[in-house]
Amino acid sequence: MQKKTTYTLEEAQKKLEHYCAYQERCHIEVTKKLEGMGMIPQAIDQIIGHLIQENYLNESRFAQSFARGKFRIKKWGKQRIVRELKQRQLSDFTIRLALKEITEEDYHNTLYALAEKFWTANAHRPLVLRKKKVVDALRYRGWESQLIFTALADLESDLHAQ
Repeated sequence: MQKKTTYTLEEAQKKLEHYCAYQERCHIEVTKKLEGMGMIPQAIDQIIGHLIQENYLNESRFAQSFARGKFRIKKWGKQRIVRELKQRQLSDFTIRLALKEITEEDYHNTLYALAEKFWTANAHRPLVLRKKKVVDALRYRGWESQLIFTALADLESDLHAQ
C-alpha cells in the first residue's frame, strides 16, 4: 500500500507557488490541487489568499492567457472559449475582458482559413455532405453559426465561379 504524502502549510504554499508560476491557473484548478494534496479548507483559503496577494494567482490574467492560447493554437471560436471559462467559474466581466484579447480581424481571418481547410479536406464528398462536415467541424470548435454560414456561402460562391 502506498503511503500518502502529507504537507505542512509552508510546503504546500511553496509547491503551489511553483505550480502557479509554471503556468497561469484559475482558482478552481488551485483548489482541486490543494484538495488532492489533502489540505483542510482553512489551509486552502489561507494558501489561495497568499497566492493572490503575491500575484501568483490572477483570474483575469488566466482568462486572457487562456483565450489567446485556445484561439491562436487550437483555433477555438468565442463560444467554445466562453463555455470553457464558465466551467472554470469565472465571472462574466472576466470572460468579456478575455475575449477582448481576440481582434475582430484575426477572428474572421482564422475562421475563413479554417473553413477553407475543412472545405478542401472534404472536396471529394457530395456538396451537401461537404457543407455539413464544414459546419459540424466549426460548430464543434465554438464558432458562431451566422459566421460559419457566411464563410460557407463565400466558399460555395467561389466554387461556382470556377
